[in-house]
Amino acid sequence: MHGLLTIVFLIISNIFMTFAWYGHLRFKSTPILEVILISWLIAFFEYCFQVPANRMGSYQFSAAQLKVIQEVVTLLVFSAFSVLYLKEPFKWNYLLAFAFIVGAVVAVFAGGCTNKG
Repeated sequence: MHGLLTIVFLIISNIFMTFAWYGHLRFKSTPILEVILISWLIAFFEYCFQVPANRMGSYQFSAAQLKVIQEVVTLLVFSAFSVLYLKEPFKWNYLLAFAFIVGAVVAVFAGGCTNKG
């Protein structure tokens, strides 16, 4: 159960993070200090999910496994964000790069999950 909740929290935190880091790209005329302040406010909510996700996940996954899960979630969330929000095309070489990341997932989980608790 902790594993699934960890992933759900990572997805939520990444949605906030992606908007904090890249959402302002649609508003390039907004002053940079305003963008920074708004991004920090959004990032607060990202941390409200990220920190508990890592804490819960640490009972089932190693730190390396958590990091790889985080990166995969980040890529999936960002891919959807860039296509749907930023209206950027998804290219074949992005898919190839993501396939390499999936390879990293397979590698890091090859020894199984590490249950620390």
